Amino acid sequence: MIRVLVADDQAMVRTGFGMIIDAQPDMTLVGEAADGVEAVELARRLRPDVALLDIRMPRMDGLEALRLLAGPGVADPVRVVVVTTFDLDEYVHQALRNGACGFLLKDSGPTLLVEALRAAVSGDALISPSITVRLLAHLNPPTAPRPGETSLSPRELEVVRLVARGATNAEIAARLFITVGTVKTHLGSVQTKLNTRNRVEIAAWAWERRLVG
Repeated sequence: MIRVLVADDQAMVRTGFGMIIDAQPDMTLVGEAADGVEAVELARRLRPDVALLDIRMPRMDGLEALRLLAGPGVADPVRVVVVTTFDLDEYVHQALRNGACGFLLKDSGPTLLVEALRAAVSGDALISPSITVRLLAHLNPPTAPRPGETSLSPRELEVVRLVARGATNAEIAARLFITVGTVKTHLGSVQTKLNTRNRVEIAAWAWERRLVG
């Protein structure tokens, strides 16, 4: 079972998300938090498979809670999917850089929510389609190259470009005429070389360097 923690300051939203989660045969709601401080405490104590965090919450916002749970330097990060009403680029950029495994708008619907939770557990990431290209295309180029990025092979670069366009492992395999296992091997190598933790960071790296149009 996929164990999910939900953090949102609105009780009705928590209830709605909880009903969606508990309706899935492979998911269970293990905790609810009404603010960021409580979310961090519960996540550290319960160690859910995924934490679903709202951004605007009292005491501590979701982005700060995300940084504490999954940001750079966290030894044992929690998988976090950020969900918000506010479609603001600055929120998305900060969430991606702080280790989010997904970013959804609250009006994305139950199907996308469930897909995002499953993707996070499997090591993938899902971002609301309405904002994916826009947010990644406007990331600022980094000031210095990451160690290892120049050693990516041509095939690894092909995989990276497809990841940046939101392709799944199965879609990448079909496009490149390779097996899903080979795709996973390439992604593992890419993550090691770029020092990235998930597909979102790989996609951000590709867009930062204008590897996709």
